[in-house]
Amino acid sequence: MSMFSVPMQNEDHRAVSGGLARAAVFGISDGLVSNVSLVLGFAGGGVAASVVRLGGLAGAVAGAFSMAAGEWISVSAQNELVHRELEIERRELSKNPEKETLELAAFYESHGMTRDQAIAGATEVMQDPERALIVHAKEEFGIDPTEMPSAIGAAGLSFVMFVIGALLPVVPWFFASGNGASITSISIGVISAAGVGAALGMSTERSVAKSSIRQVFILLLATGATYLVGTLLGTQIS
Repeated sequence: MSMFSVPMQNEDHRAVSGGLARAAVFGISDGLVSNVSLVLGFAGGGVAASVVRLGGLAGAVAGAFSMAAGEWISVSAQNELVHRELEIERRELSKNPEKETLELAAFYESHGMTRDQAIAGATEVMQDPERALIVHAKEEFGIDPTEMPSAIGAAGLSFVMFVIGALLPVVPWFFASGNGASITSISIGVISAAGVGAALGMSTERSVAKSSIRQVFILLLATGATYLVGTLLGTQIS
């Protein structure tokens, strides 16, 4: 392989550009926070356990579909914008190869190559139009056209993870009611949120404790607000 060929992905680095990791984390985190809040809001209103169960299940299903739809729209729109930019770049590579060669050479120079090395490398890359498109996309837009996230995959994963996160705090209400079920729900929520935070901290090589505390704080803030609303309003609103 030539020294100027497109580099293969370094095995020592995680693949973080696919969007699936984000969909999974957002899915389970949103499902957990939103449904713990919903369940505690109902519980604060003093409704029967059956109502809490129904609300929790409905929230899980509705939230999962909403989350998946939002993820699909977001990733699809992002991919469409990227494809548009790639088509523009493809036309430029075809119409102005000399200009694009010099542009690529300038990027190589900024990475530390000498002028002669940069020109030679850019010229070699430009001999293969598809490889040239990939390299220009990486240098100009910071994206890899070969690693575009799947909108359907992201939506599906988001749906599944949201449902998992949303159902966890509902489980106690199938076996108990009142303060006991409420305390169990919030306990499950805190433990799960701490676990999500710890996983994020480890994957990003940041403080596991800080990441866990952040997730738990967000959950407690949301649940505290909804529980307060439920308590204040009671069952007056029907």
